Parts: sequence; C-alpha cells; structure tokens
Amino acid sequence: MKKDSIHVVMVPWLAFGHLQPFFQLSIALAKEKVHVSFLSTPKNIKRLPKLPSNIAPLVNLVEFPLPSLDGSPLPADAEASVDIPADQMLYLYQAYDLLREPVKNFIADKKPDWVIADIVPDWVADIARELNIPLLKFSVFTASSRVFFGPPKPRAPPGQVKNGSKPLHELLTSPPPWVDFPSMVAFRKYEALGLISVLRGENESRETLLGYAAVVEGSCRAVAIRTCMEFEGDYLDTYNKVAGKPVIPIGLLPPEELPANERTLACQPIWQKISKWLDEQKPRSVVFVGFGSECKLSKNQVYEIANGVQLSGLPFLWILQKPSWALNGIDALPSGFSAATEGRGLVHIGWAPQKEILAHPSIGGSLFHGGWGSAIETLQHGHVLVALPLIFDQGLNARLLVEKGVAIEVKRNEEDGSFSGNDIAISLREAMVLEEGEELRARARKAAATFGDRKLHDSYIKNIVEYLRNNAEMKV
Repeated sequence: MKKDSIHVVMVPWLAFGHLQPFFQLSIALAKEKVHVSFLSTPKNIKRLPKLPSNIAPLVNLVEFPLPSLDGSPLPADAEASVDIPADQMLYLYQAYDLLREPVKNFIADKKPDWVIADIVPDWVADIARELNIPLLKFSVFTASSRVFFGPPKPRAPPGQVKNGSKPLHELLTSPPPWVDFPSMVAFRKYEALGLISVLRGENESRETLLGYAAVVEGSCRAVAIRTCMEFEGDYLDTYNKVAGKPVIPIGLLPPEELPANERTLACQPIWQKISKWLDEQKPRSVVFVGFGSECKLSKNQVYEIANGVQLSGLPFLWILQKPSWALNGIDALPSGFSAATEGRGLVHIGWAPQKEILAHPSIGGSLFHGGWGSAIETLQHGHVLVALPLIFDQGLNARLLVEKGVAIEVKRNEEDGSFSGNDIAISLREAMVLEEGEELRARARKAAATFGDRKLHDSYIKNIVEYLRNNAEMKV
C-alpha cells in the first residue's frame, strides 16, 4: 500500500566514505518530503556539512555517544575510522556494537517506515526483523565492486582453500565467472593480500567485513546503490541477477549547493588563499592532488608523490593531510621540494574544500586514490583522473574508471604495490598534456554530461522514493 508521508532511519558506518553519502542521500530524500532520522555519534555529526535551511526541518540528526571499551587502545575522541590507525579498526567495530540497544530503543520508539542500513553494523538487520520494519541496504560502493564479490556471502574463508579451489588471494585477482562480459575489475596481487589481512583482523572469531555485508544484504528487502545505468549499466544488470532481490540505482548524489545567503566559504582564509592562487592559473592546467582523510600515506609514498609532481613539470595544487610520522606540515615534504616547485604549485597541509576546488575552472585533472565519491566530484566537472589506489575498494574503482576510458592508473610493482615518482610523472603528463592522452581527456569531458546532470540524478531519487512509498508497511 502506498504511503505519501514516510519516515526513514539512516544507520551509516563510522567512516566518512560512508557517512557523507548517507548524509547526501538524507538531503536528497528530504527534498522529496521524506522525513529522515540520521544516526551517528556527536563528533561525526558535528563534522558533517551544514544542512540546507529549506530541508533542515525534515532531517533529524540524532547523536548517540560512542561507548568506551575497557582496555581498548582507541583514543578518547576517536569516533570514526579517520581517527584511528588501521590496526585499531576491530575496536571501533566493537565499540559500535555497544550501541545496539540504544539504537533499537530509538527505532522501536519512532516506528519508522524504513530502516536504511550500511554494510556495518550487521545487528541493524536483527533490529529491523525483530521490530517488523522493512530494511533497505544502501551501498556506497560501485556496482562493479559489489558484483565482483558475487552473491551476498564471502567467496571462501580468507586465505583458505575450499574444495580444492585456489586460495582466495588468487581468486581475487581475476574477474569472477558470473561477470559474462569483458571486465578489468579485479584486484592486483598486493591488493588482494592486503585486503585479506584487513578483513581477518586480530580476532579470528569475528566475522569479516564481507560477512557483515552478507548479513545485511541477505536480510534487506532491496538494495539501493550509488550509481547509474548510464555509467554502470552492464554491472547493474549483473548485480540484479546475482543479488536475488531488487537492486535500485539512486544516481550519483552530486554534491548539493547551499543557497548563496548560507555560504560562508568566501570568508574562510583557507579558501581565500587557494582560490587566489587558482585564479592566477590557466584554464584546465592544474592537477589537483588529494588522497582524502582515510589513506594514511607512508613517508616513502609522500616522497614519491612529491617526486612525481615535481618531475611532471605541471602546475599542481596538493591538499596533504599531515602524516602521523611528520612533526609538522613542513617536514612532511622532501627537502628541496618547495624550492624546486616554487611558483608552479601550492601545497596546503590539512583540510581544504575539495568540492569547491574541483569546481574551479583552472583544474584540469586529479591525482587521487580512486575513491568513488572523489571520482564523482571530479567527473561532474569533466576532469581527467590519474588513479593511485591505496586501500579497500579503491583498486576496483580504478580499474572500472580505466575500463570506462576516463582514467589512467599509475604503474605499480605487482608484488608489493610500490610506485615511483617517475611513473607518476609519466601518467600525469599523458593525462594532462601529451597528444596520446587527448582521447582520455575528451572522454572525461564527455562524462560530465552524465556525472553533472542533476536532473538525471534527481529522477533516480524520485524513483527510489516511489519504491519506498509503495512498499512501506502501514503501521497500526
């Protein structure tokens, strides 16, 4: 039975690659008059962008303090994956698990029409089932990444051989058999081994991240996914076949613009410095270099990136998060780098407004980690991509973007994943200025017609809202 007025509860994982798309989806749903309760911890909610005033009454940002774990190494103020090293991730899962009862009580009290869940935590599926509330899984990943892992269950225990098959790290380095069309989407050997190590964690009794995802996807009524038929139609068709339930693309959720009277960016010294420098550069001449907040770059990686940027001879804007191994921003860069690139590039240490930077007409390309959100923000402006994937699904994303002809991937050592500044420079020059990269640049510019088409992506949101209204269960 169709319901005109519906209320959904959002339960995202504690990582900004998840929090931000869930927040963007909340805004998109609110624009269609859907009431949203967005659940997270106080610090994470404070770090989210400001809600547009016209839809703010429809979005309730609900804070749940993250419980502390006895004997946990988590810092007192750690509430997201960006706040901790990778080897402490298990403790973040365990702390989040302690929110199960408070979240259940909230959902039981509010009686929403839908719960919209992430891949973690898996207990959200139990809560929805116990309270007889429909569950929708929202996947912040590409369809190609999700298809790669197949039906909602792990392929095999990490690192083990099952029924005489190959070890998992070998299975992960080629497209799976259910992908019945040519595909480049697979892990490199070094990525596969690293992923297995992360998923196994320190506690063998815990399910892997894939196991969590299997619980949520196996329990949900449908899967909503941040992509569109225009870019990933082949993978979406395959996902629908293997999922065993409706898979509904919701579009790419291009970033919302605040009304002019609500913008404060122009008053921020950071943006004033960056925009002044960008204004002095030629159109589409500058490489934006950024690896987000989740990637913890080693000293060698930072130095090789610096070497590559220097050798490329191109104008660049590098937004560098201060590494944990650096005492300050200055000593994060190799000696002599600043002098060698003076007048050609700008390095900013810390946060900077990436969305606004990528929208500036001087930007022509991006050297980045392969994150799907960053790819969307870049391609909506038609900038070419140079991918240097580092963690999680970024390698799969990079191969998809190369397959679709809008990116080039930096050459790596296949055994250990190491890379050189020279290889970065070669990729940057091909993508930005060399004749052999002209077709790549043309395809990236053409992609803006899809990635930047707000009317198209609004139509996807209207479609998922119609599904939610038509399939909501009436409450007594």
